[in-house]
Order: sequence, then C-alpha cells, then structure tokens
Amino acid sequence: MYFLFIKMRISILKLIICLFIAKVSFADENNSGVKFYTGMFDFSDEGAKSQLFGIQHQNADLYRGSFLGELSPVSGAMFTQDNAVYLYSGIETNYSLGPINITPSFAPGYYRQGDGKDLGHGLEFKTELQLSFDLGKNSNLGMSYNHLSNASLGDKNPGANSYTFNFLKKF
Repeated sequence: MYFLFIKMRISILKLIICLFIAKVSFADENNSGVKFYTGMFDFSDEGAKSQLFGIQHQNADLYRGSFLGELSPVSGAMFTQDNAVYLYSGIETNYSLGPINITPSFAPGYYRQGDGKDLGHGLEFKTELQLSFDLGKNSNLGMSYNHLSNASLGDKNPGANSYTFNFLKKF
C-alpha cells in the first residue's frame, strides 16, 4: 500500500512538470473566488483518517505571471472531525483544457493536531493537485488530492494524504 502512494505522488509530480513545460493554455479569466471543500483527511492511515471541511480564497488582483504560468495567491483553513486545524497561505496556477481545469498548488501553513493525527511539527507544507470541471462561467466542481508534510523539520514526519470534493464560486 505504501508503495502505491509513492508511485501516485511520483505520477502527480510528473504530470505537474509536464504541464509546466508544455504550458497548456492558461485560464483566461482572472476572477477572485471562494472554494468550499470536504473529503477525507489522511485516508491512507486507517487509525487516523477523519472527515475534513475547508474553505479557500483566491484574489485575482494579485495574479502574477511567471515561467509556470499565472500564479495566484491562495489562503484557507481546513478543519477535521478530530478538531485538527490547518491554516495556510500559498500559490496555485490553473491550466484549462476546454471545460476541464488542472490546478496544482503549494501552501505552507500552521497545523494544530487537536484530537487528530500528530504530524510532528506546527509548520506543514501542503502540495495539491485538483481536477475540476466548469459548471458555467462562474463556478467549478472538482476533486483534489493533497499531501501534508513537515519536510522532516520535526522529530517525525508521518505526513497525511487527503482527497476532497471541491466547489469553487468566482465573483
């Protein structure tokens, strides 16, 4: 099972690198938006998995061009059923393939374990890959996979793999 998740992470990383190199057409609209999501925190650890809920904001006024495409700052909060909290701020970029969007992101943040899993450090890094479908001009529905890790800053670094279902509303 562990090797399956390593292979999945490597495949996601390869996809992100290919997208950055290919520079698939970028989303043409720079709308600010709010994303609501729910899913399963640490689904790969039977003893620690927990329902999660979250909210994320992106601000179109702060979009910046780079060699990776247009980067957008994001900030958000994730809460688990076990009272764990993750507050984060980072960047994402969006690639559009017609009505389908591929959105990789990276966000460092503060993690408080509550009654949930001990991730080994207060500073955790979230890497995420989201696939979404345009529901119209101002909303998307999608699914994402993310991984939290402290990059071995703590005495232990168990990490947490999560999946979420997302709804993004642009305004």
